[in-house]
Amino acid sequence: QVQLVESGGASVPSGGSLRLSCTASGRTDNRYSMGWFRQAPGKEREGVAGISIPGTTIHADSVKGRFTISRDNAKNTLYLQMNSLKPEDTALYYCAATRMFITSSSLLSSAYFEYWGQGTQVTVSS
Repeated sequence: QVQLVESGGASVPSGGSLRLSCTASGRTDNRYSMGWFRQAPGKEREGVAGISIPGTTIHADSVKGRFTISRDNAKNTLYLQMNSLKPEDTALYYCAATRMFITSSSLLSSAYFEYWGQGTQVTVSS
């Protein structure tokens, strides 16, 4: 079992930046595909960014050029650097992991992920 804990969420003005972190514990010796997802009130959960086991990344069209997913395997930590934040980025952000070898095109699909964190709130004011 793997436990995921997100941190870094906050309230920021439009145009601001945040870096979210997701630290894994438990069976961290295995390799995982990982992703960031978000859910706003009244909206379905959507994929934001993902990183495959080999390291290939993908970012949703809505965040390309603004958000960057990365990981530090030595620290068992996943990151999401968010720049130029917009009010529409306001949501509860979750990190997720799976032992499946997921290709880039599938990393934004929540159905592939089996481990989830509790979420961290990001609020962007206009």
